[in-house]
Amino acid sequence: MNPFSSGTRLRDMIRAIRACKTAAEERGVVRKECAAIRASISENDPDYRHRNLAKLMFIHMLGYPTHFGQMECLKLIASPGFPEKRIGYLGLMLLLDERQEVLMLVTNSIKQDLNHTNQYIVGLALCALGNICSAEMARDLAPEVERLLQFRDPNIRKKAALCSIRIIKKVPDLAENFVNPVAALLKEKHHGVLITGVQLCADLCKVSTDALEYFRKKCTDGLVKVLKDVANSPYAPEYDISGISDPFLHIRLLKVLRVLGQGDADASDSMNDILAQVATKTESNKNAGNAILYECVETIMNIEDNGGLRVLAINILGRFLSNRDNNIRYVALNMLMRAIAVDSKAVQRHRATILECVKDSDPSIRKRALDLVYLLVNETNVKPLTKELTEHLEVSDPEFKGDLTAKICSIVEKFSPEKIWYIDQMLKVLSEAGNYVKDEVWHALIVVITNASDLHGYAVRSLYRAVQKARDQETLFRVAVWCIGEYGEMLVNNFGRLDIEEPATVTESDAVDVLETSIKIHSCDLTSQAMCLIALLKLSSRFPSCSQRINNIIGQYKGSFVLELQQRAIEFNSIIERHQNMRSSLAERMPVLDEATFSGRRAGSVPAAVSTSQGVSVNLPNGSAKLSTAHVADLLDLSLDDAPAPSSSGGEFLQDLLGVNLMPVSLQPDANQAQKSGSDVLLDLLSIGTPPAQSSPSTPQVLSSNTDNRSPLDILDRLSTPSAPSAQVSSTGGNSSMLDLLNGLPSSPPTSEGNGPAHSPVTAFESSSLRLTFNISKQPGNPQMTLIDGSFTNKSQDVFTDFIFQAAVPKFLQLQLDPASGNSLPANGNGSITQKLRITNSQHGKKSLVMRIRISYKVNNKDVLEEGQVSNFPRDL
Repeated sequence: MNPFSSGTRLRDMIRAIRACKTAAEERGVVRKECAAIRASISENDPDYRHRNLAKLMFIHMLGYPTHFGQMECLKLIASPGFPEKRIGYLGLMLLLDERQEVLMLVTNSIKQDLNHTNQYIVGLALCALGNICSAEMARDLAPEVERLLQFRDPNIRKKAALCSIRIIKKVPDLAENFVNPVAALLKEKHHGVLITGVQLCADLCKVSTDALEYFRKKCTDGLVKVLKDVANSPYAPEYDISGISDPFLHIRLLKVLRVLGQGDADASDSMNDILAQVATKTESNKNAGNAILYECVETIMNIEDNGGLRVLAINILGRFLSNRDNNIRYVALNMLMRAIAVDSKAVQRHRATILECVKDSDPSIRKRALDLVYLLVNETNVKPLTKELTEHLEVSDPEFKGDLTAKICSIVEKFSPEKIWYIDQMLKVLSEAGNYVKDEVWHALIVVITNASDLHGYAVRSLYRAVQKARDQETLFRVAVWCIGEYGEMLVNNFGRLDIEEPATVTESDAVDVLETSIKIHSCDLTSQAMCLIALLKLSSRFPSCSQRINNIIGQYKGSFVLELQQRAIEFNSIIERHQNMRSSLAERMPVLDEATFSGRRAGSVPAAVSTSQGVSVNLPNGSAKLSTAHVADLLDLSLDDAPAPSSSGGEFLQDLLGVNLMPVSLQPDANQAQKSGSDVLLDLLSIGTPPAQSSPSTPQVLSSNTDNRSPLDILDRLSTPSAPSAQVSSTGGNSSMLDLLNGLPSSPPTSEGNGPAHSPVTAFESSSLRLTFNISKQPGNPQMTLIDGSFTNKSQDVFTDFIFQAAVPKFLQLQLDPASGNSLPANGNGSITQKLRITNSQHGKKSLVMRIRISYKVNNKDVLEEGQVSNFPRDL
């Protein structure tokens, strides 16, 4: 016989394919076999039809196209015999899916088989329908399936229940037809029928609120009784697993009770006793018992409040953390993270066990436990928890240090009780894992140090000692270099020494030694070297006796192959040798940097416009309050500062060495006011260019940071973001427009309170497949409140299901989202989903609305996620 004829048995074809040694040889065998099957199909040979379809299914599983055999499935299903129907239905489920148009041709055959006298053929039809049922087939065949829920054979009832789950998911409108039959299934004694009935009950509750209320009133007590009977049932070999009677039914019953008890106090009260019994009597030494305990805990945490039960559930999770199975510990940590929002005190009792999990050898458990510890931290336990994490940082694996360092830094910044403790903890982290610290963390440390005027001496001395012990930590070196450059004289003079400090003597030469040694150690890092050169220039002004030595150190880099270092060295060398009268002004201390502005910048919130007329009270990370005045400087943004302009030796007109324009933001009375002598020389020396043009009060003035012409001296500008964009100062009415130092945009002009004019619709988001339109209105008598009617339109040819809209706004806004009108969006714009939003703007008249949106939905069972930012709101909102 031809090995590739239609009469070849399936096993012979499989043997021939497995004998292939190369992919090309396999493709040749499959190609010949497919050709033989096509020839047999064209001859309409009924003798080998079932054998050909079996071969096609195997070829399909190998990944080859088999669409040409789909009609053979329908022919076999239409055959009268059970063997042909069985292979036909199997091919139908494997070779086709619900999107195939040819599937509509088989609806009538399935309907006939559902009414067949042979229960096995009925079972085949139910199995196929439960796997590939489309919405159209569900509507046509739902009555037959509903009838089979009362069939005499339990296997048919079980299959009909599983098929019903598919039907109500495809067509939720049919859910009400299955409510009464499901209530009867919940009284079944056969465990197979009962478990499918329980699952069908849970799915009905999800798609229909009417069904949920019906089952709460009529079936809750019955389900509690069933669970009690199963939990107390004697040994039954057919259901027993590890000494527990039917754990699968246990879990299904607990899940449906969770659905029924959520949001209903009466239903929750009726199941409290059985939940307590399951939680206390179920053995936890077997995996089946642990699965039941986990579902019991999940149910307890989701039903209405019962303090005693929740403490019991959290204690069970605490026991899970001591289990040797990593999977059990991981799910316990996940559940505890959700339990914190419900009962944080009960979770706090297991803090020691959770901390031990941070030290676990499994990386997944370490990371999850660290996330949980982060949620446990509060003002009362921040010190002991930080101490534990910092001590573990010393011995942790290198791959874990990054996550651990980030969490410790975040905890210290968020819950720091005092600035000295904040500085101490950050120095420990920088000393142990400074190379893992992100830039914004050490930037924030510098901001805090500049604001703690009474701790400048303590900070610079602590950094001096730390950098000598841990010279390889790059981030620690940068902070130490910055502080030594700014507060070097405090290091030498022991200025502001605290009682907790050990007495130490540091000479000017010692301070310079640290910089000279460190700049060589960090020779591969341009940023560190450039910062070190700036610190040396500042020390040359503070330590006149070491000026020549510092000049020699800087001079070594005049021939550097790195242009940045070479230019700095040449310019600094020139300042020290030729312009000593200006050096003190250039090397002055950085102005105090505003913590609130920096914190807002890091948080990514839209910053408030800075007012020139009055200060604004803001909260600082350490819990203290500070008055933020008109113009504040961000350390890493190098924007304008409201500190008094230097007034000696030409300081009024000087561009600061670090690129900060020290001129006050004001309108000059004379655009041609003379510059003091020496300014042109210094500006040429630093390659900064000419000073910003000044204008008369009647002409708008543009304040620029000269980023195009500025010398690359500004090391901090390279470390972070560019300087704040320029902003226009208007003289209308004698008042300047407010300048936002973080985004450079003038704030919205104040608007009169009231309803204001009607607003035209705003297209908030539009893609190739979706459009979101906002219809905006104001609430009478409340100008801060904005009412928005969102309308979603589907522009594509496919229906969107599981539609979810999410939005996020900055802190100065409060957002309320009403439920959407639906979760299915029709195709081609034939309908829409609407959703109402209410936004309260606490900065009305100063800031405009802004919003980040996220839209998720399914197209042909594929998840789609779209995101965007809405910033085109009218400015008077």
